[in-house]
Amino acid sequence: MMVHVVAYFGFTASGSSDDGRERHVTTAILPTYAAQILQLQEDGATEEELHSIVAEAITESYFTDWGTRGQGLVADFTHVQSIEFEF
Repeated sequence: MMVHVVAYFGFTASGSSDDGRERHVTTAILPTYAAQILQLQEDGATEEELHSIVAEAITESYFTDWGTRGQGLVADFTHVQSIEFEF
């Protein structure tokens, strides 16, 4: 599953931080996150209720490159303008 997001992202990690800014992010996410998102949608979750799982998925795939960099990085995900999912 691909996720396309326009949102305000900031970061925290041990020993560093990055000031937040609006970003346009398109990234593939792991099937486990896709399954969680699809289940939440099936259960009637709103877009806003999906934000935390989408932020976690994007942090892992896009910002930490599947755990190969940015150990301990946490993306703050706010002011979401849009989220789109694509298979």
